[in-house]
Amino acid sequence: MDENNNEELDNVITLKDEEGNDVNFEFLDLIEYEGEEYVILLPMQEVEEDAEPDEVVILQIEKNGENANSDEETYISVEDENVLNAVFEIFKDKFKDEFNFVD
Repeated sequence: MDENNNEELDNVITLKDEEGNDVNFEFLDLIEYEGEEYVILLPMQEVEEDAEPDEVVILQIEKNGENANSDEETYISVEDENVLNAVFEIFKDKFKDEFNFVD
């Protein structure tokens, strides 16, 4: 088995949009904030026509199942602007040397 091909795919998460279409995202990071976990994703294609290029998506991870060790997760939108900003600031600080952030 060629590990290089799998390594590339390990970084890709496929989610469904509002119309049920598959949308691929590059997984950038997992951030913990106030006891919750958030994923930082980069769309691999423009999700919306008016979306800014290289705009990240921040989703909260919700564990599913009765078992706390369950691998099933659901990604939910974050409505609270303060939480979004705080998680993004943590991400920016963590990767300030790797990405060129525009305010």
